[in-house]
Amino acid sequence: MTKKFFASFALMLFFTLCAPLVRSEEAVNYFPSTIDSYWVYEDEDGNTLKRTVIEGEEIAGEIYNAFNYEPELKDWDNFIKYICPELFKINDKEITHSVKEGIEKVVKAQLNKEFGFLITAAAQDGQIDFAPKFDISVEAKDNLSLLIKSTEVNEEWDVTEIIVNIEVTVNGEEQGTLDYNIIETGMILGTETVETTAGTFGNCLKVQYQTETTAIITPEDSEMNPPGETVTTVWFAPNVGIVKIHEKKGNMFLDMIPKVEGLPIVIPPPKETTLTLKKFEIKEEEATDEKVE
Repeated sequence: MTKKFFASFALMLFFTLCAPLVRSEEAVNYFPSTIDSYWVYEDEDGNTLKRTVIEGEEIAGEIYNAFNYEPELKDWDNFIKYICPELFKINDKEITHSVKEGIEKVVKAQLNKEFGFLITAAAQDGQIDFAPKFDISVEAKDNLSLLIKSTEVNEEWDVTEIIVNIEVTVNGEEQGTLDYNIIETGMILGTETVETTAGTFGNCLKVQYQTETTAIITPEDSEMNPPGETVTTVWFAPNVGIVKIHEKKGNMFLDMIPKVEGLPIVIPPPKETTLTLKKFEIKEEEATDEKVE
Protein backbone atom coordinates (compact mmCIF):
# COMPACT_ATOMS: atom_id res chain seq x y z
CA MET A 1 0.00 0.00 0.00
CA THR A 2 2.78 2.43 0.92
CA LYS A 3 4.69 1.81 -2.32
CA LYS A 4 1.52 2.31 -4.41
CA PHE A 5 0.74 5.54 -2.54
CA PHE A 6 4.18 7.03 -3.12
CA ALA A 7 4.14 5.91 -6.79
CA SER A 8 0.77 7.60 -7.35
CA PHE A 9 1.89 10.71 -5.48
CA ALA A 10 5.10 10.94 -7.56
CA LEU A 11 3.14 10.58 -10.81
CA MET A 12 0.66 13.26 -9.77
CA LEU A 13 3.51 15.60 -8.79
CA PHE A 14 5.23 15.02 -12.14
CA PHE A 15 2.17 16.01 -14.17
CA THR A 16 1.46 18.96 -11.89
CA LEU A 17 4.94 20.36 -12.47
CA CYS A 18 4.95 19.68 -16.21
CA ALA A 19 1.48 21.05 -17.02
CA PRO A 20 2.42 24.76 -16.89
CA LEU A 21 5.39 24.08 -19.19
CA VAL A 22 3.13 22.50 -21.82
CA ARG A 23 0.66 25.38 -21.73
CA SER A 24 3.48 27.92 -22.03
CA GLU A 25 4.93 26.06 -25.02
CA GLU A 26 1.59 26.06 -26.81
CA ALA A 27 0.85 29.70 -26.10
CA VAL A 28 4.09 31.36 -27.10
CA ASN A 29 6.33 29.54 -29.52
CA TYR A 30 4.36 29.42 -32.76
CA PHE A 31 5.38 32.92 -33.87
CA PRO A 32 9.11 33.76 -33.37
CA SER A 33 9.75 37.48 -33.73
CA THR A 34 13.42 38.25 -33.06
CA ILE A 35 14.88 41.03 -35.19
CA ASP A 36 16.49 39.88 -38.50
CA SER A 37 14.74 36.50 -38.45
CA TYR A 38 13.46 35.70 -41.92
CA TRP A 39 11.28 33.26 -43.85
CA VAL A 40 11.14 32.62 -47.59
CA TYR A 41 7.87 31.23 -48.98
CA GLU A 42 7.25 29.77 -52.43
CA ASP A 43 3.98 29.34 -54.33
CA GLU A 44 2.95 26.73 -56.92
CA ASP A 45 4.46 28.76 -59.76
CA GLY A 46 7.88 29.14 -58.13
CA ASN A 47 7.35 32.77 -57.07
CA THR A 48 9.02 33.57 -53.74
CA LEU A 49 8.26 36.00 -50.94
CA LYS A 50 10.79 36.81 -48.23
CA ARG A 51 9.72 38.45 -45.01
CA THR A 52 12.13 39.69 -42.38
CA VAL A 53 11.48 40.98 -38.88
CA ILE A 54 12.61 44.61 -38.53
CA GLU A 55 12.33 47.32 -35.91
CA GLY A 56 8.73 48.27 -35.31
CA GLU A 57 6.98 51.38 -34.10
CA GLU A 58 4.73 52.66 -31.34
CA ILE A 59 1.03 53.13 -32.11
CA ALA A 60 -1.34 54.59 -29.52
CA GLY A 61 1.08 53.69 -26.75
CA GLU A 62 1.55 50.08 -27.89
CA ILE A 63 4.72 48.64 -29.44
CA TYR A 64 4.29 46.83 -32.76
CA ASN A 65 7.01 44.79 -34.47
CA ALA A 66 7.27 44.95 -38.24
CA PHE A 67 8.05 42.89 -41.34
CA ASN A 68 9.94 43.89 -44.46
CA TYR A 69 9.06 42.11 -47.72
CA GLU A 70 11.02 41.18 -50.81
CA PRO A 71 9.57 41.83 -53.33
CA GLU A 72 7.61 44.80 -52.01
CA LEU A 73 3.90 44.09 -51.50
CA LYS A 74 2.02 45.62 -54.44
CA ASP A 75 0.02 42.77 -55.98
CA TRP A 76 -3.20 43.15 -53.99
CA ASP A 77 -4.95 40.49 -56.06
CA ASN A 78 -2.59 37.88 -54.53
CA PHE A 79 -2.30 39.39 -51.04
CA ILE A 80 -2.93 36.90 -48.20
CA LYS A 81 -3.56 38.81 -45.01
CA TYR A 82 -2.27 36.01 -42.75
CA ILE A 83 1.21 36.10 -44.26
CA CYS A 84 1.55 39.74 -45.34
CA PRO A 85 1.13 42.15 -42.40
CA GLU A 86 3.42 45.16 -42.13
CA LEU A 87 2.99 45.41 -38.36
CA PHE A 88 2.24 42.79 -35.72
CA LYS A 89 1.95 42.59 -31.95
CA ILE A 90 2.39 39.77 -29.46
CA ASN A 91 1.02 39.89 -25.93
CA ASP A 92 -0.17 37.40 -23.32
CA LYS A 93 -3.62 37.13 -24.95
CA GLU A 94 -3.10 36.92 -28.69
CA ILE A 95 -1.01 37.65 -31.78
CA THR A 96 -2.49 40.44 -33.88
CA HIS A 97 -1.73 41.72 -37.38
CA SER A 98 -2.20 45.34 -38.35
CA VAL A 99 -3.58 44.82 -41.87
CA LYS A 100 -6.53 47.21 -42.13
CA GLU A 101 -5.17 49.02 -45.19
CA GLY A 102 -4.10 45.79 -46.87
CA ILE A 103 -7.50 44.13 -46.38
CA GLU A 104 -9.31 47.16 -47.79
CA LYS A 105 -7.09 47.19 -50.89
CA VAL A 106 -7.50 43.42 -51.37
CA VAL A 107 -11.31 43.56 -51.24
CA LYS A 108 -11.44 46.50 -53.65
CA ALA A 109 -9.04 44.78 -56.05
CA GLN A 110 -11.09 41.57 -56.00
CA LEU A 111 -14.42 43.32 -56.59
CA ASN A 112 -13.04 45.56 -59.34
CA LYS A 113 -11.65 42.45 -61.06
CA GLU A 114 -15.02 40.65 -60.83
CA PHE A 115 -17.03 43.64 -62.06
CA GLY A 116 -14.56 44.13 -64.90
CA PHE A 117 -14.92 40.48 -65.88
CA LEU A 118 -18.72 40.76 -65.86
CA ILE A 119 -18.82 43.95 -67.97
CA THR A 120 -16.32 42.64 -70.51
CA ALA A 121 -18.17 39.33 -70.92
CA ALA A 122 -21.56 41.03 -71.25
CA ALA A 123 -20.28 43.61 -73.73
CA GLN A 124 -18.66 40.96 -75.92
CA ASP A 125 -21.97 39.12 -76.07
CA GLY A 126 -23.86 42.29 -76.92
CA GLN A 127 -25.84 42.26 -73.69
CA ILE A 128 -24.96 45.84 -72.73
CA ASP A 129 -23.93 48.98 -74.59
CA PHE A 130 -23.21 51.08 -71.51
CA ALA A 131 -20.57 51.09 -68.78
CA PRO A 132 -21.88 50.83 -65.19
CA LYS A 133 -19.78 52.52 -62.55
CA PHE A 134 -19.12 50.76 -59.24
CA ASP A 135 -18.19 53.00 -56.30
CA ILE A 136 -16.67 50.66 -53.70
CA SER A 137 -15.97 51.58 -50.06
CA VAL A 138 -14.43 49.11 -47.62
CA GLU A 139 -13.99 49.38 -43.86
CA ALA A 140 -11.92 46.76 -42.02
CA LYS A 141 -10.97 46.48 -38.37
CA ASP A 142 -7.60 47.92 -37.38
CA ASN A 143 -6.24 44.57 -36.17
CA LEU A 144 -6.67 40.96 -37.22
CA SER A 145 -6.50 38.33 -34.48
CA LEU A 146 -4.12 35.73 -35.93
CA LEU A 147 -3.77 33.40 -32.97
CA ILE A 148 -5.11 33.43 -29.44
CA LYS A 149 -3.41 32.19 -26.27
CA SER A 150 -5.50 29.03 -26.00
CA THR A 151 -4.55 26.46 -28.64
CA GLU A 152 -6.96 23.72 -27.60
CA VAL A 153 -8.56 21.71 -30.42
CA ASN A 154 -11.88 23.24 -31.60
CA GLU A 155 -11.09 26.54 -29.89
CA GLU A 156 -12.79 29.29 -31.93
CA TRP A 157 -12.47 33.08 -31.94
CA ASP A 158 -13.36 36.19 -33.95
CA VAL A 159 -10.57 37.14 -36.36
CA THR A 160 -11.82 40.26 -38.12
CA GLU A 161 -14.87 42.02 -39.58
CA ILE A 162 -15.15 43.77 -42.94
CA ILE A 163 -17.96 46.04 -44.13
CA VAL A 164 -18.36 46.79 -47.85
CA ASN A 165 -20.72 49.21 -49.60
CA ILE A 166 -21.06 49.37 -53.39
CA GLU A 167 -23.08 52.01 -55.24
CA VAL A 168 -23.92 51.23 -58.86
CA THR A 169 -24.57 54.11 -61.25
CA VAL A 170 -25.21 54.38 -64.98
CA ASN A 171 -24.69 57.74 -66.67
CA GLY A 172 -24.61 59.36 -63.25
CA GLU A 173 -27.93 57.89 -62.06
CA GLU A 174 -27.92 55.49 -59.10
CA GLN A 175 -29.20 52.04 -59.99
CA GLY A 176 -28.85 50.37 -56.60
CA THR A 177 -26.51 49.35 -53.80
CA LEU A 178 -24.85 46.17 -52.59
CA ASP A 179 -23.78 45.81 -48.96
CA TYR A 180 -21.57 43.08 -47.52
CA ASN A 181 -20.88 42.24 -43.90
CA ILE A 182 -18.03 39.75 -43.60
CA ILE A 183 -17.23 38.03 -40.32
CA GLU A 184 -14.10 35.88 -40.22
CA THR A 185 -13.48 33.34 -37.48
CA GLY A 186 -10.55 31.10 -36.60
CA MET A 187 -10.57 27.55 -35.29
CA ILE A 188 -7.84 25.23 -34.02
CA LEU A 189 -8.15 21.94 -35.94
CA GLY A 190 -5.31 20.04 -34.27
CA THR A 191 -1.69 19.22 -35.11
CA GLU A 192 -0.05 17.71 -38.19
CA THR A 193 3.35 16.98 -39.68
CA VAL A 194 4.15 19.23 -42.64
CA GLU A 195 6.78 18.55 -45.31
CA THR A 196 8.34 21.55 -47.06
CA THR A 197 11.48 22.40 -49.01
CA ALA A 198 12.85 23.85 -45.76
CA GLY A 199 12.38 20.53 -43.96
CA THR A 200 9.78 18.36 -42.23
CA PHE A 201 8.07 19.91 -39.23
CA GLY A 202 6.20 17.87 -36.63
CA ASN A 203 3.43 18.94 -34.25
CA CYS A 204 2.39 21.86 -36.47
CA LEU A 205 -0.65 23.70 -35.18
CA LYS A 206 -3.32 23.59 -37.91
CA VAL A 207 -5.63 26.60 -37.90
CA GLN A 208 -8.56 27.26 -40.23
CA TYR A 209 -9.93 30.74 -40.93
CA GLN A 210 -13.42 30.91 -42.44
CA THR A 211 -15.46 33.88 -43.68
CA GLU A 212 -19.22 34.15 -43.31
CA THR A 213 -20.72 36.81 -45.57
CA THR A 214 -24.11 38.49 -45.52
CA ALA A 215 -25.03 40.38 -48.71
CA ILE A 216 -27.96 42.77 -49.19
CA ILE A 217 -28.94 44.10 -52.62
CA THR A 218 -31.12 47.20 -52.93
CA PRO A 219 -33.52 47.20 -54.71
CA GLU A 220 -34.05 43.47 -54.29
CA ASP A 221 -35.56 42.67 -57.69
CA SER A 222 -34.18 39.17 -58.26
CA GLU A 223 -33.09 36.11 -56.31
CA MET A 224 -29.31 35.81 -55.94
CA ASN A 225 -27.04 33.03 -54.75
CA PRO A 226 -24.93 33.48 -51.59
CA PRO A 227 -21.56 35.17 -52.13
CA GLY A 228 -18.43 33.03 -52.32
CA GLU A 229 -16.54 32.50 -49.08
CA THR A 230 -12.83 32.26 -48.29
CA VAL A 231 -11.26 29.40 -46.33
CA THR A 232 -7.62 29.78 -45.30
CA THR A 233 -5.63 27.06 -43.55
CA VAL A 234 -2.36 27.94 -41.81
CA TRP A 235 0.17 25.54 -40.27
CA PHE A 236 2.38 26.91 -37.46
CA ALA A 237 5.50 24.95 -36.47
CA PRO A 238 6.80 25.31 -32.89
CA ASN A 239 9.77 27.69 -32.70
CA VAL A 240 9.61 28.28 -36.47
CA GLY A 241 6.31 30.00 -37.23
CA ILE A 242 4.20 29.66 -40.36
CA VAL A 243 5.41 26.82 -42.59
CA LYS A 244 2.45 26.46 -44.95
CA ILE A 245 -0.66 28.34 -46.06
CA HIS A 246 -3.50 27.24 -48.32
CA GLU A 247 -6.24 29.67 -49.30
CA LYS A 248 -9.39 28.95 -51.33
CA LYS A 249 -11.16 32.18 -52.23
CA GLY A 250 -14.63 32.27 -53.77
CA ASN A 251 -16.02 35.09 -55.90
CA MET A 252 -17.64 37.76 -53.74
CA PHE A 253 -20.03 38.96 -56.46
CA LEU A 254 -19.83 36.58 -59.44
CA ASP A 255 -20.83 33.57 -57.31
CA MET A 256 -24.06 35.43 -56.48
CA ILE A 257 -25.26 35.38 -60.10
CA PRO A 258 -27.92 32.68 -60.51
CA LYS A 259 -27.26 29.94 -63.03
CA VAL A 260 -29.45 30.73 -66.02
CA GLU A 261 -29.66 28.56 -69.11
CA GLY A 262 -27.99 30.24 -72.05
CA LEU A 263 -26.10 32.75 -69.90
CA PRO A 264 -22.95 33.59 -71.91
CA ILE A 265 -20.80 34.15 -68.80
CA VAL A 266 -18.73 31.30 -67.39
CA ILE A 267 -18.10 32.08 -63.71
CA PRO A 268 -14.45 31.56 -62.74
CA PRO A 269 -13.87 28.79 -60.17
CA PRO A 270 -12.62 29.62 -56.67
CA LYS A 271 -9.02 30.78 -56.63
CA GLU A 272 -6.62 28.51 -54.73
CA THR A 273 -3.16 29.51 -53.54
CA THR A 274 -0.57 27.51 -51.57
CA LEU A 275 2.58 28.91 -50.01
CA THR A 276 5.17 26.67 -48.37
CA LEU A 277 8.36 27.46 -46.50
CA LYS A 278 11.47 27.29 -48.68
CA LYS A 279 14.11 28.44 -46.19
CA PHE A 280 14.30 30.37 -42.93
CA GLU A 281 16.53 31.56 -40.12
CA ILE A 282 15.41 32.33 -36.59
CA LYS A 283 17.79 34.65 -34.76
CA GLU A 284 18.47 34.13 -31.08
CA GLU A 285 17.47 36.72 -28.55
CA GLU A 286 20.38 38.94 -27.61
CA ALA A 287 21.53 38.35 -24.05
CA THR A 288 21.30 41.35 -21.76
CA ASP A 289 24.21 41.96 -19.44
CA GLU A 290 22.99 42.85 -15.99
CA LYS A 291 25.42 44.54 -13.66
CA VAL A 292 25.46 42.99 -10.22
CA GLU A 293 26.49 45.30 -7.39
